[in-house]
Amino acid sequence: MPSTIQITRETKQLIGTFGTKEDSYEAIIKRMYKLAQKEQLREFLLSSENAIPIDEAIARARKKWQK
Repeated sequence: MPSTIQITRETKQLIGTFGTKEDSYEAIIKRMYKLAQKEQLREFLLSSENAIPIDEAIARARKKWQK
């Protein structure tokens, strides 16, 4: 069921710049959403937060799994 959202003319124009004359606003917004999802995943995968250098990881593993 279609719904209506309120946006400013400026925002409508900005959204329109992501598409062509043949694209509906719905198609443009869906494409933008997919791009945003990919960007979030990329940021998550490339984040250095909670990451440790490989040398440290190897040292921890050797210490934990000593023979």
